[in-house]
Amino acid sequence: MFSADFSLNKIPKSTSVKSLVSEMAMERNTINLHSIGSIKRRPMFCSFSLVTLLCFASWFLILGTTNRPISHHYESLPNTTIMSTADFNKHIQFSSRDSSSLFSSHRRCDPTKATLKVFMYDLPPEFHFGLLGWKPERDNQIWPDVASQTPHHPGGLNLQHSVEYWLTLDLLSSTYPQRNEPCTAVRVENSQEADVLFVPFFSSLSYNRHSTLISSGIVTRNQLLQEKMVEFLMVQEEWKRSGGYDHIILAHHPNSMFDVRMKLWPCMFILSDFGRYPPNVANVNKDIIAPYKHMIKQFINDSTRYDDRPILLFFQGAIQRKDGGFIRRNLFKILKHEKDVHFSFGSVRDNGIRNASSGMHSSKFCLNIAGDTPSSNRLFDAIASHCVPVIVSDEIELPFEDVLDYSEFCVFVRTSDALKKGFLVNLVQNISKDEWTRMWNRLKQVEGYFEYQYPSLKDDAVQMIWQAVARKVHRIKLKLNRSRRFAKFEEKIKI
Repeated sequence: MFSADFSLNKIPKSTSVKSLVSEMAMERNTINLHSIGSIKRRPMFCSFSLVTLLCFASWFLILGTTNRPISHHYESLPNTTIMSTADFNKHIQFSSRDSSSLFSSHRRCDPTKATLKVFMYDLPPEFHFGLLGWKPERDNQIWPDVASQTPHHPGGLNLQHSVEYWLTLDLLSSTYPQRNEPCTAVRVENSQEADVLFVPFFSSLSYNRHSTLISSGIVTRNQLLQEKMVEFLMVQEEWKRSGGYDHIILAHHPNSMFDVRMKLWPCMFILSDFGRYPPNVANVNKDIIAPYKHMIKQFINDSTRYDDRPILLFFQGAIQRKDGGFIRRNLFKILKHEKDVHFSFGSVRDNGIRNASSGMHSSKFCLNIAGDTPSSNRLFDAIASHCVPVIVSDEIELPFEDVLDYSEFCVFVRTSDALKKGFLVNLVQNISKDEWTRMWNRLKQVEGYFEYQYPSLKDDAVQMIWQAVARKVHRIKLKLNRSRRFAKFEEKIKI
């Protein structure tokens, strides 16, 4: 766990008022205190002098002794704020999902305190919201006014790779005067002030909707958009200045940006996994793994217990897969006749998502098996269902694993072990009810970190991605500074 509670239970008698007030003032910039802890008053029944009574009264006044709730401090990496997941989930229950809630809170976003400054290129609408069918209402309009009307996402399977949509909405709203917290990332107009430069090309949506050949029969519209985007970048002063090292490219679908990714290798990619990338183009050191948006229905007010979930182990999805997905066929043969195991083919057709939701909500453990690439949306469906994930994917990379310990709420199984007859069933059967309950509780705590929504909420998937980007900024700065070691000298020689 990467959050810990901190409370002001009592004030040491040896602490002076002056030092205490000074210490509180110094820590206010680094500790996010929701409120000041309450300190119980004790009546005084002894006969003290008036002076003594006044001293004690002054002491309590300075400490602000009212019946205010106890404060909490949540540990985080520098310049990031991690919210208690219990508070997070409570916040979700009382938050509207429409854009009117963007301005409903009295806690406004202060752009000057944002963790990350982001310059976003003004690409034409055909690269982003135009792919959703949005049309500008006036000449030279590039972006929709997301405070009044948010362009609708087409949903369906396209939604699982929609990270580009949510991040762009968050950046667009970050500059509104009445924007609520959180504001981990804020858009800046001057690229030289930015920590990173954001390329708002909805590449996953482009792949999903425009990968069929156009009338010429030679290329697809998706290919044309990729080439146009690269041509645009290569002539920008920002690209020439950094060589792309500080640029963010969105390519969450494994096949998105397929035609130009080799040209963009210096950039920071936001991906679902590294399955179709050579390590010199994408790797865990420079790139971000972002969660899929889950497809099944989230389990709200889940009060089920171990015995309330009759299915021991659940999997429903495509069984015939390529590459590392061969394991699905083999596991199907091993598990299809096992008692209390549901392993079947499933798709979005014929109420497939509804059936999967019902099945996961009724299962103790849910299999997440490698498919065509190491990752699968099924992991995030399981998290949203509070069904303990059993991950069988040796090459998988997981979102935010530098701050999240997945072993607290997931079971990891090597492929070679999973293929042994009886191994998986024996493994999950031997996980005690108490251990399962601990993992189930942890799933309910962490699920908010994988939720996409607009307006974004504190430490949801959008804010967690921005925090992950912020943790990479020092590496970008190091790379750029090292690349400039001989630049001035070489320029003088050329002159």
